[in-house]
Amino acid sequence: MRVEVDRDLCESNAVCVGIAPDVFDLDDEDLAVVTVDEVPPAREEDVRSAVQLCPKIALTLLEDD
Repeated sequence: MRVEVDRDLCESNAVCVGIAPDVFDLDDEDLAVVTVDEVPPAREEDVRSAVQLCPKIALTLLEDD
């Protein structure tokens, strides 16, 4: 599983960082960035929560085939 941030939608609420700080961070522009290429299996549930709770719907899950 991978996750992407739509930087045009992100408003730096950092909900994702609070839920999964080992997967998300804020960059120099205070926009969310993904810090891993693949979401670790142990973090998938938290990343799914971050996607659902993002107030700007700026996160997208990309499931492995």
